[in-house]
Amino acid sequence: MFKNGCISILCSLIFITSCKNHLPVKLIGEAQGTYYMISYYDESNRDFQYEIDSILDEYDTSVSLWVSESIINRVNNNDSSVVIDNYFRDNFIISKQVSIETDGAFDITIEPLVVAWGFGEGGVIDIDTININSILTYVGYDKINLINNRIKKSNPKVQIDFNAIAQGYSVDLILNYLLSKGIENLIVDIGGEVSARGSKLNGEPWKVGIEKPASKADDIRDLTAIIKLVNKSIATSGNYRKYIEKEGRRISHIINPKTGYPSEYNLLSATVIYDNAAFADAYATACMVLGLEKSISFVEAKKGLEAFLIYSTADGQYDSYYSEGFNNLIISNFQVPE
Repeated sequence: MFKNGCISILCSLIFITSCKNHLPVKLIGEAQGTYYMISYYDESNRDFQYEIDSILDEYDTSVSLWVSESIINRVNNNDSSVVIDNYFRDNFIISKQVSIETDGAFDITIEPLVVAWGFGEGGVIDIDTININSILTYVGYDKINLINNRIKKSNPKVQIDFNAIAQGYSVDLILNYLLSKGIENLIVDIGGEVSARGSKLNGEPWKVGIEKPASKADDIRDLTAIIKLVNKSIATSGNYRKYIEKEGRRISHIINPKTGYPSEYNLLSATVIYDNAAFADAYATACMVLGLEKSISFVEAKKGLEAFLIYSTADGQYDSYYSEGFNNLIISNFQVPE
């Protein structure tokens, strides 16, 4: 099970079908501390739920911090005998690439900071006693490398957290499994990270709803837009679903790996569309660390990346930015909340 570092994924899958003679197969279950919803068309109406659950369970044994003997925990505990598997390798390589592209805004070595700020397994701790500068000496993607299927650290205190990418990767994993079984028209949603291929049988595109920012974590989830998703993946990261409160101050789970402190930009949520969900997941988190202006520059410079950013203005109102490509995908656009 994952304790998702960007758990505020805010895309609600909209299952709308209009083909009366051939309904999609729908699978609903739990994985990684969240839900999954999968819909696909198959002439034989095959049910792959057992296989999907098995894949997700196996994946947990590689990259989940919540499985005590997982590969990632063995790496973090400096087990010299551990050899990584393909799941771990893929997450590591993608993470390294995104770290380089975002100049360290995305960084999987953030785990010690996650724990220090109370977002780890131990819950809230007295952060006033934490020496952030000391922790930063062993945080940084350049302090860890993959050599011959083994992880090499520059400091044994370096620890990895894949939570800002692992859920997106799991969507890709299930999507590719179903494609390998000859499924051509499908949509996979795990905790709000979504990938779609093909369309509904009537030719209509798959549709995904994007959630409005909420003032409280348990507020009703209203939509701010509905978009069509055609052979792409979408992920959202936000700072308003997962946070802790200390002495009246809301502390976001989005932590800047360069400063060691939670992000305090006016950017409230970042929804990105890309070719696959793992990269989309990582890019969404990176945007939340970069802040509004740098995120816009990054999105406009990155080929194939589209984004929808919701931010607060100086007068306390909400506003939004759409990249051109994202705007072209919007089917229904509701008013951004004030």
